[in-house]
Amino acid sequence: MMTRAGTEVPLDAARMTQVVDEYEDLADFDVAEAQATALMIERAADEAGETELRWRARLLQADMVERRGELASAAKMIVEVLEWAQVSGCMRVQSRSHRVLARLYHAMGDLAANLEHMIQCVDALDATTPVSGRIACLIKLADAYAETGSMPSARDRYEQAILTAAEHGNARRQLMALNNYAYAEYDRGNLPMARRVLERLRAAGEEHGRPLDFSALDTVARVEALLGDLDAAERAARAALRAYLDENAQEADAEADLLLTLAFVQRLRGELYDAQQTIDRVQALCGRHALRFNEVQALFEQAEIQAAAGDFARAYATMHRFHTAEKRLQSAQREAQARNRQALFEVDEARRQAEWFRDQARRDPLTGLHNRRYVDERLPALLEKATGDGSPVTVALIDLDHFKRVNDTLSHETGDRVLTDVAAMIGRTDAGPAGFAARLGGEEFLLVVTGVDVAGAALRMEDLRQAISGHPWEPVTGELPVTVSIGVTAVTAGDTQSGVLARADEALYEAKSGGRDRLCLDPRVQIAERRRFRDGIR
Repeated sequence: MMTRAGTEVPLDAARMTQVVDEYEDLADFDVAEAQATALMIERAADEAGETELRWRARLLQADMVERRGELASAAKMIVEVLEWAQVSGCMRVQSRSHRVLARLYHAMGDLAANLEHMIQCVDALDATTPVSGRIACLIKLADAYAETGSMPSARDRYEQAILTAAEHGNARRQLMALNNYAYAEYDRGNLPMARRVLERLRAAGEEHGRPLDFSALDTVARVEALLGDLDAAERAARAALRAYLDENAQEADAEADLLLTLAFVQRLRGELYDAQQTIDRVQALCGRHALRFNEVQALFEQAEIQAAAGDFARAYATMHRFHTAEKRLQSAQREAQARNRQALFEVDEARRQAEWFRDQARRDPLTGLHNRRYVDERLPALLEKATGDGSPVTVALIDLDHFKRVNDTLSHETGDRVLTDVAAMIGRTDAGPAGFAARLGGEEFLLVVTGVDVAGAALRMEDLRQAISGHPWEPVTGELPVTVSIGVTAVTAGDTQSGVLARADEALYEAKSGGRDRLCLDPRVQIAERRRFRDGIR
């Protein structure tokens, strides 16, 4: 067997586990070598009876297959691994499987599915995943939120990753989180915020004795250029190129990106001859390495340089070439995505009972809670069980009070932040061994509690109500309060889903009409000494 360094290692479980750990934690390795090593480990682990290690090695192979662009083959392998992990209860492999699936969907351009799988990836994290891996998952979830436009949620996850990395002394992950955070702010057009994060990145790098890498320096150059500090932008752009050479990265597309940034800065400085020389280097790189995406970007920058020089006829002709090349590239990308989707569909048809496929439609992408489809699948089974064995099930509808005022007075982005924060508090409420939380739509949530009687469940929900009203909302909503009204009912023998939800809705209506920010019990629920409940429960 060969390690990442290319040295022979014995086929003992501890050393094989260490090798897989290294591959899972790092991104800089030879894909072909990693796949071959993973195959050898899978076979050796199978012979040695190391079941979890075998499946981790199998997932590592799928990871490498995905990196080669063979998405359908990778998906089939990941499904097999995820099925085993779910049946065996191996949370580490479940989390890792969702992470690889997220990247697969990202490669296909499906950002919503990427987000859904990253949410499931983070949900599955537990102490069996090393801290470095947990931080990496938080960063990728933040990236996924940012790419779907949910910057408040992205910022929360970036800050969580930064704090966790700092607490555990993981400088590499801390710098990675700050770098991705800065780029996300830049990409969303939040330039002052991007600059502040970059200052934090630079300070953290100095603290840990780690200079900024070429990727971070490229972001610095772009941000400073757009903020008008062209001297700082050019220094950063040239430093990025030097860092690229020092790191011996050998990534032609990355070098082309860095040169495009330098040309952009040179054009803004009026150094049109130098900018043209830089673009010539980009075009030469694109020709040697068939970098179609960078080639299209270079045409756009070429047209901008020509226009800045006053050569509008050539600029117009180049811009026409740019649009033609861009359409051709987009068409090729759509065709590739269609082929991949068809292949994935065929994989799904063969394994349509697999849990990973069903799970895609069972999560609310904004909050990460379960959605109505999950409720329709899960709640009837709980009602049937309650009828059969008398196990206690309490159902509550939770509705944000005056939520429309938050959206109308502030913004929908603020509203999304409120929804995600409230959902997080609902999700942290102890729902019992078979309970769950879900977002039904808009500002309405469902909480199903099992394992305790309705009195105990109602007390948990009252704690939730008070936690929400007492949360420090001022940084988010200013003077606007955030409260919820809750309607609670208990499941009885023979109940249907529609009947239970209707009773909870009636109790919710009573809470709303009674002044809001309160919990109301279904009057048909029998609880001894109702007066012992706190003032918020009616």
